[in-house]
Amino acid sequence: MTLQATDIIVHLGKTRVLHGIDYVAAPGAVSCIVGPNGSGKTTLLRALTGEVGYDGRVTLGGTDIKGAPPWALAERRGVLPQATALAFPFNVIEVVRLGLPYPKDAPLARHALARVGLAGYETRFYQELSGGEKQRVQLARVLAQIREPVGPEGPRWLFLDEPVSALDIAHQLQVMQIARDFADAGGGVVAVMHDLNLTAMFADAVHVLEGGRVLAEGPPGQVMTDAVLSRAYGCVLRVGAAPPAGVPFVLPHVAAEAAE
Repeated sequence: MTLQATDIIVHLGKTRVLHGIDYVAAPGAVSCIVGPNGSGKTTLLRALTGEVGYDGRVTLGGTDIKGAPPWALAERRGVLPQATALAFPFNVIEVVRLGLPYPKDAPLARHALARVGLAGYETRFYQELSGGEKQRVQLARVLAQIREPVGPEGPRWLFLDEPVSALDIAHQLQVMQIARDFADAGGGVVAVMHDLNLTAMFADAVHVLEGGRVLAEGPPGQVMTDAVLSRAYGCVLRVGAAPPAGVPFVLPHVAAEAAE
């Protein structure tokens, strides 16, 4: 059930944000979209999920998402936005249960909370949580909705928009490992990322966006080069270069090894 987008053009008001993007992601892989602010990362993700109007074609397993009923899409993919505002005083378990397709699946909500490290938070009010805790509650909601990486209809998908932006390094690694495990079990993951180190560590495929176009695509080792990243971000970047002597730096793969 490959995700494929062809010649995607998006206008926001009178401004063209995406300029004819082609995009392919496969199940069993973590596919990351990176690029500077304003490059069109979130807009592309929202086009892939049908949340923003677009010209072109997006198919999931050969099915055009424009013609698919919402309930059918909800069975096949879950979407984690950058931020979610709730006006009502829901507690945590109520928020997670919003993702459940059937009331009888209520135990899935507690399981999903445990997966994101929030077991015991069920009765806490959502509005009282930190930004990072809210982000993990919303991820739990998405995991409860999807349930398993592969269902009767085939591979299922996670669409994650900056899933680690509000998290400390331990929880960043936890969330990215959830994405990795989901893909390893046969599901598909598309994630908008700002952290290039975590992208290099977890991604199977990377699309680098610049000005609403794909500048480069492929495995991290081929795409994340000095030339590509320097052009995309508009500053001189060196991949794999240590800082000057005496300047400390921390890499996520070292933290992951220490946590094992």
